Amino acid sequence: MVDHTVPELVMTLEAGEVHIKLRPDLAPGHVQRITELANEGFYDGVVFHRVIDGFMAQGGDPTGSGRGGSNKPNLKAEFSREPHVRGVCSMARSQDPNSANSQFFICFADARFLDSQYTVWGEVTSGMEHVDALPKGEPPRAPGKIVSMRTA
Repeated sequence: MVDHTVPELVMTLEAGEVHIKLRPDLAPGHVQRITELANEGFYDGVVFHRVIDGFMAQGGDPTGSGRGGSNKPNLKAEFSREPHVRGVCSMARSQDPNSANSQFFICFADARFLDSQYTVWGEVTSGMEHVDALPKGEPPRAPGKIVSMRTA
């Protein structure tokens, strides 16, 4: 049974649905941004431009280059002690800790070296096999894309 008191995102990939439990308790500003962009349709059709087997899948850049973002201002970091383990969703950023905007990544495996350096905003609760199925590469030859992403 789905717990409707916990906010959730449904990200539809070409392989199927991925359910992501949002963590406003850890990163309220980032959760607000992700859900706002998702509900505006910002992520629809956006590719995963960097997919490293055994590490993570990164997407959220409308240009597909890894250098783009939304037209909204960058976010202030909301780092936590939440571990970067399989299924964790976290924000991508540049060297500046306060540079997260729209790009995010989903961990394939334990990536604890990222702990307290990147903002964790969610975790995959079902459909991780669809994330695992994304084409690998930096960038992938034929990148997988987000068909749609909305709050549940």
